[in-house]
Parts: sequence; structure tokens; C-alpha cells
Amino acid sequence: MKIISALLVSLICIQLYACSKNEEIVQTNNSNNTSNTDTTNNTSNIDTTKMKITIGTNIFTATLYNNATAAAFKAKLPMTINMTELNGNEKFVDFSDGLPANASNPGSIQAGDLMMYGSRTLVFFYVAFSTSYSYTRLGRIDNPSGLATVLGTGNVTVKFESQ
Repeated sequence: MKIISALLVSLICIQLYACSKNEEIVQTNNSNNTSNTDTTNNTSNIDTTKMKITIGTNIFTATLYNNATAAAFKAKLPMTINMTELNGNEKFVDFSDGLPANASNPGSIQAGDLMMYGSRTLVFFYVAFSTSYSYTRLGRIDNPSGLATVLGTGNVTVKFESQ
């Protein structure tokens, strides 16, 4: 009985030690401000690059991701585009020229996500949902409250510009 108790205590100690080391690594990475890339869902650490998005008289601020696609998108700014409604949860526009893409399945979409579908289709999501499609992340609206109302149910003109 003493052997089983000793084994259980040892296993608990090992688990606690592993958890504390994992937390230490995360804290160290965060304090060093390293630019790590999560290749499972192509989201790089969020950059400090801000973008202003104007829809009618409403202005939203977005933060771009630190990846090649977002950099190529930023190089196109400012731009005013007409976006088409699709599925009651997104607006999209097809560009004549493509952007670099590194698509993967995010699993779920959040309101305010700005992504590329393929290399030519910019997608602006205003409703959260699960997805089986693959996208390349560009950035996201910092505070998406009211976004669905502002975008409405039809096509819309959106202005994107660096901030």
C-alpha cells in the first residue's frame, strides 16, 4: 500500500513540475516579445500595425497579423472597395491580382476576422461560426461590437487605410 501511495505522490509531483515549467516557458516567450508563428492555423503574433476601416460614417480599428499576406495587403492601402454579401455572415471581394497565401483551417471564425480565401478573395466576417474551409489570416477588428449592424444584409462599400 505504501508503494502505491508513493507512486501516486511521485506522479502528482511530476505533473505539477511539468505544468510549472510550461508556464515558465510561456512567460519567458511573452516577456522577450519574440515573433513566433503558429503554423497550425497560420496566425502569426499580432503585429502593432493598425488599420482604419470605414463603413459609412462608422470607423473601426483593426490590428494586422505579422505575416506576408498582411504585409502585401497593407502595401495596397488605402483602398475603397465594394464588398458583396455572402451567407449572412461575411462580405467579400475578389482582387484582380493575388496576395501571398498560407491557408489553413482556423476551425472557427470570429466576428471581425479579416482573411483571404485563396490568394485573391478578401473576406470580412461579421458573425462567429465554425468552418471547414481554409483561410489565410490578415488581421481582426479590435472591437467588433456593432459590426454586423453596420455591415447590414446587403453589399457595402468599405474603406481600408493604414493608421
